[in-house]
Amino acid sequence: MVLKHYINDLWIASSLLQALLCGILLFRHTWSRFPAFTVYTAFNLFEAAITFAVSKNVMLYFFTYWACQAVSIILGLAVIYEIFNALFASHSALKKTAKMIFCGVGVVLVLLGAVVMILELSTNPHVFRANPHVFSFAMWVFSNVVMVSAEAARFVEVGMLMFLFLFSSALGLHWKAHEFGIGLGLGVFVAVDLVNVTLRSHLGNGVPGEILNLARGSAFCLNVLIWTTYLVSPEHVAVSDEVPKTAQLEQWNQAVMELINR
Repeated sequence: MVLKHYINDLWIASSLLQALLCGILLFRHTWSRFPAFTVYTAFNLFEAAITFAVSKNVMLYFFTYWACQAVSIILGLAVIYEIFNALFASHSALKKTAKMIFCGVGVVLVLLGAVVMILELSTNPHVFRANPHVFSFAMWVFSNVVMVSAEAARFVEVGMLMFLFLFSSALGLHWKAHEFGIGLGLGVFVAVDLVNVTLRSHLGNGVPGEILNLARGSAFCLNVLIWTTYLVSPEHVAVSDEVPKTAQLEQWNQAVMELINR
């Protein structure tokens, strides 16, 4: 019971921080620089409002929650792509490669979801018969599809963000840059959420749900706090001494361009 109070407090705190963040993005015109991130932030705020509105109806809440999770996965990948797109803006080959990778990831996630759905339906053919449990079973299948896709998507996101941080120097990304802050905040959340969806997917009811919800809510709250702090702080501006650091990035661009032109 105590954990539920903490979870509710975290939900309220994260909603207030998201509203503040949306205001910052709007009034500082940061939305024009990070449109995907702005949509992601606004959607998270919308998700908090809509899930609260339908929380009294168990079935409607269940469907709404998992539908929002599916959209959130897509938008999270779009935010990471936006970061890489900004970093590779002047390197056409790397930018093209990043686009191909993200498109490939999207196709794989869609195929994975389709495979999971087919497997679930093939093992339970009675779902097509008219009975009062059809809708419940369909909802269960849908949640499983989203959960498996979420696990795969979070794994990909963690890998891409680790690459971003490990090669931040070669990418010319300073730790005070807004792109770094967005990636850092998202990295904290997706790492915790990867553990969350993995435990739920493989252990099911054997996992204490309230503890996982508390950990996920805390990570998301910290995530939004990091974003807000970065976006209200002065951004680092590259100086001439840092220009040579982009030489390695240019070498990568040339190498990729040679592979493309072969």
